[in-house]
Amino acid sequence: MSAGEQRAGVDLTNLDQPLSPDAGATKRDLVDYLDAVAERMLPGLAGRPLTVLRILRGRDPFMQKNVPKYTPDWVRTVSIWAESSQRHVRYPVCDDRRTLLWLANQRAVEYHPALGLADDIYRPTHLVLDLDPPPGGDFAAVVATAHLVRQGLADAGLTGAVKTSGAKGLHVFVPVDDSAPVDDVAAATRALAARAEALDPATATTAFIVGDRAGKVFVDSTRAGGATVVAAYSPRLRPGTPVSFPLAWSDLDGIAPTDFTVHTAIDALAGRDPWAETMPAPQPLPHELIEHGRTIPVARVAAMHEGKRRARARRKGT
Repeated sequence: MSAGEQRAGVDLTNLDQPLSPDAGATKRDLVDYLDAVAERMLPGLAGRPLTVLRILRGRDPFMQKNVPKYTPDWVRTVSIWAESSQRHVRYPVCDDRRTLLWLANQRAVEYHPALGLADDIYRPTHLVLDLDPPPGGDFAAVVATAHLVRQGLADAGLTGAVKTSGAKGLHVFVPVDDSAPVDDVAAATRALAARAEALDPATATTAFIVGDRAGKVFVDSTRAGGATVVAAYSPRLRPGTPVSFPLAWSDLDGIAPTDFTVHTAIDALAGRDPWAETMPAPQPLPHELIEHGRTIPVARVAAMHEGKRRARARRKGT
């Protein structure tokens, strides 16, 4: 039996086992990191239904929404009806350090909170643009696209905060007030993505179909209406166990996503909380931005129709 201990009333077990063959980190490294960053990370988790990515010994990683039956009664949960599966899902809600440590002991490596709070999961508190590089793409192109998004925000009178995704991309978060319903937030997201693309169509694209992206950075506008996004400071189950790390806009050009891991992030923070420091106050969405977005088809729906059209064309050609 490898080393164990207790923190905040949580029994921690098998701490010396590696998370995965290429993680470069043990379960103790995960627990120590999450414990050290808890005060900064919890505000982004509190009150939100949480999906976690777990990796158990001898099993492939899996995303978990429903809490297991053995979940302690002091872990807050919320039951939400899922239209897709036609059942209630009992999500954990991570409001405190004790719950975070319990999840870490369950080998929950990644933390993906909903953009909406538990009392209205479909009402996002933030507008989010996810910038995804093409396979083998240069991170510098992702940074350039982030600056396009920032310019598009500024042109609309908005500001946002940026963080690494913990993978190869960036996330831009724009806190929004409660004056706009979810469909308006989604429309504004589409409009901002289109405006970023229009500023430099050689670098950025809103093409949902991967084959149409032509090696450009994808500006994903689909994170709305019950969607989740990996939390700031969350580890990612990737080689080296990187973390999603908040940055000042002025620092983007000098970093690489691999700079921030469970081993290096605490020192890089230097006692600060950049996500709290750089996040603007909630903002109203401009009417003209919403109206622009309403003229843009929903990406997934447009891609579905285009896929069907291409399939028909192929059948006719055979």
